[in-house]
Amino acid sequence: MQYPGLMPTAEPFFFPGDRIGCLLVHGFTGTPKEMRWLGEHLAQKGHSVLGVRLAAHATQPQDMIRARWWDWLASVEDGWHILSGCSDHIIVMGLSMGGILSLLFSAYHPVAGVVAMSTPHHLPDDPRLRFVKALSRVKPYMPKGPPDYFEPEAFREHTSYPADPTRSYAELRDLVSEMQQALPKVTAPALLIYSKHDNVVRAQDGHMDQIYTALGSSDKQKLWIENSSHVITRDAQRQQVFQAAADFVEHVFRVTS
Repeated sequence: MQYPGLMPTAEPFFFPGDRIGCLLVHGFTGTPKEMRWLGEHLAQKGHSVLGVRLAAHATQPQDMIRARWWDWLASVEDGWHILSGCSDHIIVMGLSMGGILSLLFSAYHPVAGVVAMSTPHHLPDDPRLRFVKALSRVKPYMPKGPPDYFEPEAFREHTSYPADPTRSYAELRDLVSEMQQALPKVTAPALLIYSKHDNVVRAQDGHMDQIYTALGSSDKQKLWIENSSHVITRDAQRQQVFQAAADFVEHVFRVTS
């Protein structure tokens, strides 16, 4: 079979800058494009920015069936080592599953700070999750939910797999469990950003508060935004998200300097 290459506009990115590094991590079935505008904003502030592509993402959905959660975590670690070549301090920033990976990674590595956006503390109480590996044999893909963007243009430009590999839900389930156990070990400054109108990681389900409470960080902040969906780095209030992330970088280095 011929290798199909990366999906158009889904490539990883690197913007060289100062000795402060920002490592950006996209979400489940997503691509680095979800983080690119945030990366450009941080690069305009002078920082070095690397947007990683998680293993088995941005190619074709069947590739993801073979990936395990530690492959995704290894992609973050790869990015960490690459960015360390031009940075003295690194802040890790992740969206959705990228936030899970960022928090888990931060529990075991000397990050300068961590930003988790639209990040689930737990998965929905769906009995199918207990049998998802068996289910994947008869139903290899699950349809995505209806689009939920406040800005239609942002949805039209969104790039991700058209369906979710069912087997990968088992990896996501196990990854969430790993993160939950690791949260007390996260001691770096932390910023949590969520949208009140996220229909994936819903405000009423308490994800932000549960992560905030479990974090071992003494320096931790929460920010709610309005008028955005799950992919807050692409939707209507993205500029508020970008500014909050940039302000957090400044805060971290005022505190540590």
